[in-house]
Amino acid sequence: MRILLLPVAILTLLVLPAYAADNGLVSLKSPYDVKTTIDRLESVLKEKGMTIFKRVNHTKGAKKVGLKLRPTELLIFGNPKVGTPLMQCGQSAAIDLPQKALAWEDDKGQVWLSYNNPDYIAARHNILECDKVINKIKNALGKFTKKATAKP
Repeated sequence: MRILLLPVAILTLLVLPAYAADNGLVSLKSPYDVKTTIDRLESVLKEKGMTIFKRVNHTKGAKKVGLKLRPTELLIFGNPKVGTPLMQCGQSAAIDLPQKALAWEDDKGQVWLSYNNPDYIAARHNILECDKVINKIKNALGKFTKKATAKP
């Protein structure tokens, strides 16, 4: 038993720090402001038949309580045809679904579009034999976010 646990422990120590370094996020620079970035992503997602569940403007929320926050907007979206197979592989992945994308402005004025890395979600929920589903999600999110952040 110890012999089996050692390789797993070593692999965990090698793989998880890579995810921890970026907190499991994929972030792309956007040439647009936060609102336009989320507008563009929402448009791409609707074109692809995704459901838009909610758009959250964290900056407006902060302002309502007298606090300042650089532009920050969250888009919550999904599609049961894509999310359900992931949950079938690891039901606890449902805590990370529906998908979310965050457009935010850093302290230098650069806008970013960030989303959860599907590989990180798989590792977090110990999903080991679901590569086809993970790759499908990874490819789709990559295409959607690249299109939303493509330079004019």
